[in-house]
Amino acid sequence: MSAPIKAKPGMKAAFNRRTALAGLAALATGACSKIAESDTGRAVAKAAEGWHRGAHRTLASRQALAREFTRAERSPTFKGNGTVRIADEAYQAALEGGFTDWKLEVRGLVDTPLSLSMDDLRSLKQRTQITRHDCVEGWSAIGEWTGPQLSDVLDMAKLQEGANFIVFRCADTLSGGEYYESVDMIDAYHPQTIIAHMLNGEPLPQKNGAPLRMRIERQLGYKHPKYLTAIEAVASFDDVLGGKGGYWEDRADYQWYAGI
Repeated sequence: MSAPIKAKPGMKAAFNRRTALAGLAALATGACSKIAESDTGRAVAKAAEGWHRGAHRTLASRQALAREFTRAERSPTFKGNGTVRIADEAYQAALEGGFTDWKLEVRGLVDTPLSLSMDDLRSLKQRTQITRHDCVEGWSAIGEWTGPQLSDVLDMAKLQEGANFIVFRCADTLSGGEYYESVDMIDAYHPQTIIAHMLNGEPLPQKNGAPLRMRIERQLGYKHPKYLTAIEAVASFDDVLGGKGGYWEDRADYQWYAGI
């Protein structure tokens, strides 16, 4: 891997301006809750989601950390959910080969597109955190995750001024649809937002998203995409699949911001 590209002088100041704008944009964006199909119901849902998101970030600093636990508090097992096995032959071959040829693309509104191998990602500064995963289905589990912070990778790629959201592309499909998710720049640069390649001190199992998955610790489980293949910086979701910022947001009107 070539030497990491240093951020240009003034980039942090530009980022602060950009994240402020992105935060305001995010407050006006997102899928509505899954409630009544009437126009009134949809309007109420949008208003409620905006209030929830705004209140969450007002009351808890946008950089406030999710609770972290001790190793003694880790769950005995960490269940898989959604896709737990990818039948695709190319994926299975990569799994058998230890993902030595797996590449994570970083693209979109960046000055320096990247193609990172597993060794590249492991060579970056690593963060280990023991956190609780809360699923929208009602179950929770505590796991120890390790990987580089997304912010470091984004700084290597040099985000352009027009980038407002980060879209995560995945190798798995559900009901014939490509799984994907997204966050705004506030969550993208949160210190606990990491590209995890280890769970409880071991490489990620297939059921938990091998070889890479996102950990977005301030949000519900469906916002933590697995089997990560690409990270894409975009200005909006207008041209991204269903246009609502995520698989479940597009198909089931899940909230785009799922803060906990």
